[in-house]
Parts: sequence; structure tokens; C-alpha cells
Amino acid sequence: MSDTHNHTQTADFQKFIADIQQAGQQWVHSLGGAPLPTNSAELQAAWLKAIGAFAPSAGGTGGITEMQAHWNAEQQKLMAQFAYGSGVSAQDKRFQGTDWQSAAQYRLLADAYLATSQSLLQSLDSVNLQPAEKKRARFFLKQYLDAIAPSNFLATNPEAIRLAVETKGESLRIGAENFTGDIAKGHVSITDETAFDVGKDIAVSPGKVIFENDLFQLIQYQPSTDQVYVRPMLFVPPCINKFYILDMTPENSLIRYLVSEGHTVFVMSWRNVDASLGHLTWDDYIASGVVKAIDLVRVVTNVEKINTLGFCVGGTLLACALAVLRRMKHDVVESATFLTTFVDFTDVGDIDAYIDENFVATREREVGHGGVVKGADLAFAFSSLRANDLIWSYVVSNYLKGSKPPAFDLLYWNADSTNLPGPWYCWYVRNTYLENNLVKPDRLTVCNVPLDMSYVDMPSFVFAAKEDHIVPWRSAYASAASFGGDVEFTLGASGHIAGVVNPASKNKRSFWQHKSSSAALETTVEEWLEKVEEVPGSWWVKWVDWLAPYGGRLISARNVLGNSEFKPIEDAPGRYVRAKTDDGC
Repeated sequence: MSDTHNHTQTADFQKFIADIQQAGQQWVHSLGGAPLPTNSAELQAAWLKAIGAFAPSAGGTGGITEMQAHWNAEQQKLMAQFAYGSGVSAQDKRFQGTDWQSAAQYRLLADAYLATSQSLLQSLDSVNLQPAEKKRARFFLKQYLDAIAPSNFLATNPEAIRLAVETKGESLRIGAENFTGDIAKGHVSITDETAFDVGKDIAVSPGKVIFENDLFQLIQYQPSTDQVYVRPMLFVPPCINKFYILDMTPENSLIRYLVSEGHTVFVMSWRNVDASLGHLTWDDYIASGVVKAIDLVRVVTNVEKINTLGFCVGGTLLACALAVLRRMKHDVVESATFLTTFVDFTDVGDIDAYIDENFVATREREVGHGGVVKGADLAFAFSSLRANDLIWSYVVSNYLKGSKPPAFDLLYWNADSTNLPGPWYCWYVRNTYLENNLVKPDRLTVCNVPLDMSYVDMPSFVFAAKEDHIVPWRSAYASAASFGGDVEFTLGASGHIAGVVNPASKNKRSFWQHKSSSAALETTVEEWLEKVEEVPGSWWVKWVDWLAPYGGRLISARNVLGNSEFKPIEDAPGRYVRAKTDDGC
């Protein structure tokens, strides 16, 4: 092989690595304007403060001594494990492959990385930081350690090296194509984004859009039973994601399941905000959104009261709307269901590491009076909460190994992000994550009405997921305790999405419920845990049993969708849900 050819290969390799580094720099730079992480200057200040905490203090040797002692102990343990051909890396899915475990040098590299990471993380326990600062330092340290894992670099990933050799560089060529394609899209691909067509492959439950304004479309779904309950159900999905997570396929569609159980189902499909809607506020989403939809459903079905369901941020919006309506003495909702919903933001999990007064004030100056918070930034911020699973594993697979991401409907939905209006976003972040004002009676006014969650006094079904990293289940329990009516609290298995989308037909997983028929909330979470029982199967079955009495009497199915005033506009799922973050509606 000629020197010229070797030089060309070396240059290509160096360019490939440089491109990946440049992508990383672009992602880090994007965090400065992202809706959750702080900018680079704030990150630097946070790191300096964290590092300073390891320095010796006047009263002792400081945390650095403990860190060094722990690191030395870990290295001795590592050498002993290496001598016997064992190590901790075999338990980490990043390093479980044969290429990692069969080659001593790579196994040692992985073990050393994990041991050092563990030492650094554990050493934070003894540093001189306030609890909130320590939590933040731990989160960003974990982000950094995840980023520098040897699996993330071609030169130290034996699986990527083997593929490059076996394919004679083809895997690197494809990886470079994947990389440049993702740079153009502005995000790491986690699924085949061409594999699904909303309205054809997913979100296919039959129905009609019967109303639209600048903020949302209202969809009414076609009944599948001869009789239906007189009181309809309105779904309020999150406005930071698209509603079809509740209607992915016929087999796992909560919408279709509820229709099959004899309920008339309406769903709000939020507008994907563009610059023309960048002025919208939280009050707009309540008055022109949720309250408007409640009124429409009542008019179209000619009933006094309806049932409602809110999912994630949609549940937070619904709770605010219900509190406002009840304080105005409007008794128009028979029951409320809340799925993985925050109202009490005392403990928000790792997201708390991103948000402080300086960050919120900066965002208020930037977009608080008008502007758009990009959906791609939101998606990246939430993905960073599980960086190994939702960022770095795809960096390795797509770029270092040249693989194409698989077609997976849940990941397609996760990547189909939505924009938010700046004023709405700033109000939300300040009054929830930063100041936790929703559970402080009369601290806020919404639609010119003092906000008090105790006015949410209709019967409520509250579902939380045991492994939810976005809405920790104990916080969902605390949120339920802020309501003024009877609450049925159910804890499901799995996480934020998989816990909710657990079809009754598959009868998988399990859920926990209070042993008492009254199912009252206990004073504390611990007391509730002492009085629960585990039930195998899907929580959907329990929910429809709970919901049935609030549906009222049975009537002939409403086969004509809409009414004389609100006639069908287009087929479900409508055009709002199809709009992408880069084109709006």
C-alpha cells in the first residue's frame, strides 16, 4: 500500500472524527438556546463551582482526599478482576459484546472507564455543595462521563473497528452519510423517519375533524358499538408532543379501545406553532384550547357534563382549566383522568438540574414576549435525560457502525416533535419547575380567575408509571393529593410512555392499586404503598371499569359525527398533526 494511499486514509479518518467532534460542538452550542439546558457560560460556572467543592477547606483536606482514596481502591479492585478475567463492564450493555469482553485490552479499558466514573460520581457525596447544587453537579458530571465513554469513539470501540475492517470501510462511509444527513435535519436519527405515514400507518382510527381554530383541531371518532354512554370523553394530549401516541396502531390505541368500550371519544390535536402564533400564552391554551373544547363537546353531543382525560402536560392544562371552571361555578365535567401528570412540581427528577432563576430569566428575555421554542430543542433536552439510550447509542450505531435506525412507531412519535410559543413556555417553566406555584392556592390567576387546585373536586382517576423519569410517580401522587375530590390512584409498571400504552389485549405487565374499595389516598406515599396490591395485566381494564358509572345511561350510537353547526371538515387525524416543526401549519 502506497504512502499516498495511507495518507489519504489517515486524512479521511481524521476528517470523520473531526466531523463527529464538530457535531458534538453544534449540539452543545444548541443547548444555549434550548428550552431546558443552560448556556455554555452557565455550564462553565456550574462546573467551576463543582470542581471547587473538591478543594481542601480550612477545616480539613476536603473531598479530594476521599475521591483519591476511593479511586485507588477501585483501581486495585480493577487489577484483581483483570487478573481473574472478570470485570464490571460485562454488566453494562455498552460493553457486553464479544469484541469487548474477549479482548483483554478493551475489557480493561471499559472496566477502567466504569471504575473511574463510579469514583467520580461517588466522590460528589462528600463535596461541599448544597443539595440542589450537588444534584446539578452530579447530573452534568454524568452527562460528561456518558459522552466520553470509550464506546463513543471509533479508535476505542472494537465493534466499530471490526465492522470497518470487515466491510473494507463501507460502514464508515455509510456512517458519514448518516452523520451528514442528521446534521442537515438537526438531530440524531433514532428511527427510520420514512417508514411511517401519519393517517396511513399510524393514527388510523376512523373519525372526523369537526372544528378548528388557530390553536387546535377537535376530532370526533366513529363509534364501533351499537350503543354508547350518553356522556362523551374528551382527551387533552400534551402540546409538546402529538396526540397520536394514544392512537399508534389498532392494537395499542387507547382511543380505539375506549371507543370499543362504548364511549364517544373526542381528541384535541394541537397546532404545531409557527412564528405567527409565537404570542400565545398559557391563558390562551386554557380559554381558547381546553375550555373551548369542553364547550364544543357538550354542544355537539347535547349533554350538560362530559368526562375528560389529560396526558402529561395535557393533564396540567386540564387541571388548570377544571380549577378555573369550578371556581366560576361551571359544573360541566363529570370526571377527570390524569395520566403521568404534574401539578405539584416539588420533585421533578433530573430535569431540575437544568432550571434555575438565571436560565428562566434569560428565556423570558429571549422569547417571553413573543417567539417560538423549537421542538427539536425540546426533544434534545428530554433525550439528554437518558443520554445513553436516546443519544449516544444512536451515535455509535448510526455513525461509527454505519447502521440504519430501525422502523419503530414509538420512536417515530418521539422524534416527531412540536414547537411551542415563547410566552406559554416561559409562564410554564417559571410557575411549575422553578416556583411550583400551581399548588399554592391563589398565588396565580389563570383567565382572570384565582387558581386553586382544590377546586378540581370531581372524581379523578390518576395514573402514574413506576419507572417514569419525566414525571416521577411520587410527584404524580403528590399532585393527586392537591385535588379536592375523590381520587383513585393507580401505579403502573414501566416508564412515561410504555406505562401508559399498555394494551388490554396483550395483558402484559401489572399495576398496583389500593386494597380498599374506597381507594382513598393515604397521608403519605409510604402509607399508600403499605396498603396496595399488585394486579397482573393492563391498567386499561381497571380504568374503563372505573369510568363506566360516570358515562351515564346507554343511548344509540352517535353515527353522525358533528352536528348542523359543526360539520366534518376533514378525516381524522387531520392536517395539524401532520405539520412538522420546520413548516408549521
